[in-house]
This record gives sequence, structure tokens and C-alpha cells, in this order.
Amino acid sequence: MDAGMSNHQEDGGSGAAVVRRSEASEGVAQREEEQEEDGDEDLRDGGVPFFVNRGGLPIDVATWERMWKHVAKIHPDGEKVALRIRGATDLPKIPIPSVPALQPSTLIPERLEAIQRYIRELQYNHTGTQFFEIKKSRPLTGLMDLAKEMTKEALPIKCLEAVILGIYLTNNMPTLERFPISFKTYFSGNYFCHIVLGVNFGGRYGALGISRREDLMYKAPTFRTLSELIFDYEEAYRRCWHTLKKVKLGQYVSHDPHSVEQIEWKHSILDLEKLGREDFRKELERHSRDMRLKISKGTGPPSPTKDRKKDVSSPQRSQSSPHRRNSRTERRPSGEKKTTEPKAMPDLNGYQIRV
Repeated sequence: MDAGMSNHQEDGGSGAAVVRRSEASEGVAQREEEQEEDGDEDLRDGGVPFFVNRGGLPIDVATWERMWKHVAKIHPDGEKVALRIRGATDLPKIPIPSVPALQPSTLIPERLEAIQRYIRELQYNHTGTQFFEIKKSRPLTGLMDLAKEMTKEALPIKCLEAVILGIYLTNNMPTLERFPISFKTYFSGNYFCHIVLGVNFGGRYGALGISRREDLMYKAPTFRTLSELIFDYEEAYRRCWHTLKKVKLGQYVSHDPHSVEQIEWKHSILDLEKLGREDFRKELERHSRDMRLKISKGTGPPSPTKDRKKDVSSPQRSQSSPHRRNSRTERRPSGEKKTTEPKAMPDLNGYQIRV
């Protein structure tokens, strides 16, 4: 459904305007790519910037006032909603979610469901200000300290915070492998970024996370292949009129909360426009084999070995997968973006479906 088909035959001036809009859109995409390389892709949400609390907690006065000013700007009720909340004297007491107490005897799928319920109970952060600053270049031990702080403060979170929290809460599950999955989509002239924590248990894939959309976060570990999981997310995006453009896949994350290693966020970068659907599927399965190969050859994340040996339900990993270099710099970009993008849908009146 090309949103601009009815205006396809316009005069030369309109055609030039379309070209300028296309170039401007590509410029936005390029800036977002640069922002992602700096580890800050979550500072823009579909063209709408949002802020990060970089001063820690408690929130300082300047950040607090900036947050409410931004709320008044992005909320449909404008300043009224900020005044109504800030001026209220009888706001209800919000229950603080409890971190799930998971017993070793509890099955892994049940533990994942409990963790996802906890993440959902924290609620999605709609304020436009991310409360916890997450630097992707930090060692894992620092990110785990931050996750522990999240559980103490119990504040609403965004998708990147949910990934860090998911890693923290699954560190004691040595037979569960975790890896980041990032999505980049296009809708109505803007690009949107989202991230979830992929999981693999017993050879089945799933995910933990949080989103405004129910079908863009948790996925039970029932998918036979990584490509089945990714295609399920693609279908979910399609239902809200988003076009999936890129998928970025990281490597398995260490189970050691004191590890000084960095999370490898973008080992494989897959561009759907460049690859085509069948090659995209093949690259997803190649990445899946690479992760299994790292574990089988002992080059993957260090995990507790005693529990892994005791648990006979540990995922089976193939020994015959082709070897691939482990260098962070040798990711698998799949080519440059094309110069044209689908035009905005006229019947949605510019409404931005942010996920």
C-alpha cells in the first residue's frame, strides 16, 4: 500500500518536492545510523526526540522540569495533563512490583513468564524521559549494577532498559542463552528503533522485552528457528503498518554478572532491502549457527559449568557449523540502503504509530 500512489502523476514542481522529501528522509536515516554507531539509537523515537536522565537518582530539578515540559509538548492534552498531575494532592499509591523469587526447580519457560510479568508490571515509560542512562559500551558488570538499581527504584522503563533487566534476571539460568535483537522500521516518513532480548532454550527461540504493542515484546520460547522468531516480529510490525528495514543481532551474553566484557550488540547487520527474503532467512540461520559454534568451541560467553553439566535439557549445539571469525569489527552488513522509501499513508493524517 504505497501511501502516495494517488499523487504519483503530478507536475515537475511536485516531483522535485518528492525528490527533496526523499533526500531529506535519507538524511534522517543517515543521522540515525550515525547515532546508532555511537550507541544512542534510543534518543529518537520515530522522529520525536526524547531525553535521558544522565544525572542519576534522585532526579535533579533541571531534569525533572525538562521532563514535565516535554510531557506537555507531546501529550494530546498538553500542559493540562502536567498541571493536573503535579497539582493533585490525592494521587493513588502505586504498588511496587516485587522481583520474582524463582526456584531452581521451576521450569525455564515458567521462569521466563514470571520475569516478563515483572517487566510488564514496571510499565512502559511514556514520559519521554528515560530514567536510567544505559551506555552500551559499559562492561557487563556495570550494566548489571544498573539493572539492580532498576529493581530497587521500580520506575517505568523503555525497551533498552528491559533488555538489561532481562539479562540480569536470567543470569542464574545457565541453560538459557541470551542475545540482543534490534529492529529498525519505517512508517509515515520516519524511522523507528526497538530492541528485545532474544533467548534460546532447548533449541527453541523466544524473547523478553517491553513495548507499547503487546505483540512486539514477549515471545515464549516455542520458535524452532531464529528466522521463525524474526518473521513473527515482522508480521507484528506489518499489522501496525510498519515496514521492517533492518535487523541487528548480537552474540550470546555471558552469565557472569561480574564479567568486564562488553555486550556484542551488532555482530550481524541484516538489511532486508539489500538481501531479499530468502537470503535474509539464510543469514538469520547463519547467525544462529555462529552462536552455537561459539558455545561448542568454548569461545562464547563464560557460563557456570556445573549447572550446565547437570541439566540434561541444555540446548543441543551442532559441531559441524562453518567457522566464522569472532572479531567485533567483522560484522555482516548486507549493503547500502536504496534511495527511495514508501510514502506516508494519507488516511492516517500524519499519526505516528510508535512501537
